[in-house]
Amino acid sequence: MTHNQEYHEELKKVQGSDFTHNWVSSSGFLFYLQVACIVAFLFGACSMLYTKRFSKTEVPVQESSLYTPKYK
Repeated sequence: MTHNQEYHEELKKVQGSDFTHNWVSSSGFLFYLQVACIVAFLFGACSMLYTKRFSKTEVPVQESSLYTPKYK
């Protein structure tokens, strides 16, 4: 075997396992990466909504404007 043939065989081995040259493994990886990002985004949004949820505050209302008004 010549040095050039050994080089091409080694190059094929590297390209077969390389992320940029193997579209099957890279597309699967990118799909699961997208799914993980979407799940992380949804979890973060839900937790933010849970922590910043609407809290009921007491607003001063005139007694004459209640459902059953109180007059003086």
